[in-house]
Amino acid sequence: MRIISISGLDGSGKSTQIELLKEYFQARGKKVCYFHAVAFSIANKGAKRGAQSVKRENKSITTASWLQIQLRKIALFIDLLRFKKLLRKLEKSGYDYLLSDRYFYDSLININYLESKNHQPKSYQLKAKSCTNILSPDFAFFLNADPAKIMQRPRPADQGLDYLIAKQKILTQFAKENSLIEIDGNKSQQEVFGEIITIIETSRNK
Repeated sequence: MRIISISGLDGSGKSTQIELLKEYFQARGKKVCYFHAVAFSIANKGAKRGAQSVKRENKSITTASWLQIQLRKIALFIDLLRFKKLLRKLEKSGYDYLLSDRYFYDSLININYLESKNHQPKSYQLKAKSCTNILSPDFAFFLNADPAKIMQRPRPADQGLDYLIAKQKILTQFAKENSLIEIDGNKSQQEVFGEIITIIETSRNK
């Protein structure tokens, strides 16, 4: 089973691309699991457990206390253990792909952002060693979309432009340090999808 994840800012088009990928693979007879790391997390009490399709997300948290941040770290550690168990079940059930709308990378980035707000550092830093326990997807994409353009879209992010700009700094640094495949998220949905599927299919045909 191959894991494909898409990370990026809220409103960058992650969910749209995951749905396009799901339709693409299912049309070719592949068994696909939709996965959402936020909904899967034990920290999200109101979400359905497991790899279920989620149509709505709670408004993103932009500030947190030190204790809340530590609880998020503990939840992430537990989620990673639960995720490995889930993968074993999916593989036994014959799934071909797990498509992750957000991934544990995004959870780690959110924690880093909250820490930066809590401690007011001079710069954002997120080292590669921070995610050594996270299973690397077969394809980890980063939709690099301009925060200002996101706010002009029909469904702009509810956190506001300043939040998006600050988080974009962390995302961009993380993507470079961890070799995520960067895609220009400012392009049209079909252009972005075309780039993503070309990368996946080219790799498969090698």
